[in-house]
Formats: sequence, C-alpha cells, structure tokens
Amino acid sequence: MRFDPPMEEGRLLRRYKRFLADIETAGGEQLTIHCPNTGSMLNCMSEGCRVWFSRSQDPKRKLPGTWELGETPHGRLACINTARANALVEEALRGGVITELAGFAGLRREVRFGEENSRADFCLQFATGPAWIEVKSVTLGFADSAVAAFPDARTERGARHLRELAAQARAGVRAVQLYCVNLSGIEAVRAAQEIDPAYAAGLCEAREAGVEVLAYGAEITPEAISLVRRLEVLL
Repeated sequence: MRFDPPMEEGRLLRRYKRFLADIETAGGEQLTIHCPNTGSMLNCMSEGCRVWFSRSQDPKRKLPGTWELGETPHGRLACINTARANALVEEALRGGVITELAGFAGLRREVRFGEENSRADFCLQFATGPAWIEVKSVTLGFADSAVAAFPDARTERGARHLRELAAQARAGVRAVQLYCVNLSGIEAVRAAQEIDPAYAAGLCEAREAGVEVLAYGAEITPEAISLVRRLEVLL
C-alpha cells in the first residue's frame, strides 16, 4: 500500500482529547491534525518525535490532515492510523501473503455474526465453509525487546470478539484472530497481561477452543506499508 499523495513530515507537539494532535511541519507550520487511534498509544509517541501525516484536499473537513506514522521513543516506526489495518490485511489476503488463509473463493468485510451481535472484520468463503476473521492492530513495543503486545489499554470489545470467535470454533466453524503488527523491528507478539489480564485469559481460552491465532508483521516506510511475514505468537 503506497501513500498517495506522499505524506509530509513533522514533529509532534502534543496529543490530546484522544483524537487531536498538534504538530509542527518541516517548514515551521503549526497544525492541529486528526489522530485516528482510540488506544492509549503507550510507548508509541513522545513530544518532539517525528511524525508523518497526510493532508486532506477536502475543503469541508475541519482538520487539515491525518496522523499516519510516528517514530516511537525506541526508534521504531509505527502506523498509528488503526483504520489502515483492515486495508493492509485485505491487500495481504488477496495477494496470498497470509498463506494460512489462501484459497478462499469469496471475501466480505464487516459482517455481523455471533450471539452478541458482533461484526467480524472479514468473512472468507472456502469450499469447506466460512472463516470468521477478527483483525487487531498492534503498536505496543518495548525497549530492548522484539516482542510487541496487545492491547495497549483495557478492551472489553476485544474480549467480546474473542468470545464470539471461540463460540464459532466450538461449533466447528473456522475462526481466526489475526494481529496486524504495525510496528517495525518486531519478531513476535504476546497478550499484554499486565494491561488487560481479562483479554489475555480470553485469548488463551479462545486458542483452547480452536481459534487460530496468527500474527503478521508490516514493513513500514514513509512511502509505503505492507504486511510481509508471519510472526510468532507467544501464549
């Protein structure tokens, strides 16, 4: 996935009210842009860090741009725009990158399923039946470690998705939890038990119920981003 038009570089001044970020561009312009990330962005930013943003050409839009990438305090690149994760996964699915899910005959996005009226990110249709796919964007990294973690804040919604996937797996339907690791320099992923023990327990229960747990890592540059390889999941 190439960034078109090309992104611009700046420096982060502050992030606030969850969805707002003040930045200073390379040319010295100060802007308030949209921060498309509902998480805590723990270990993902610091004042003065480099950021890359896309400018909006829509005159009706209130904010002039969207924060896309950031340089973490540990020197990694992170895609903080969580809306990119599903597009990256779809690109990888259609390109055959995610080999465990190759060979599907149909793909639908945002499909309702389960007893708790959840919405799966993808439903793939195989000759043997459907496969329900839940995608999570991972950006939480740590100093001197190539292991990333999810989530970066408590997530009841994420726990509900795991319950729904586990119920499908117990019923004999294929169910997959897929971590889209939008952080450079990562070799493995784990549940952030220290942040959300309920989610970590739910992930183990889902795995025991037959849910497939996969992680794929992204190659990130200011010009493009794509999922390129499978990562280990540590449970």
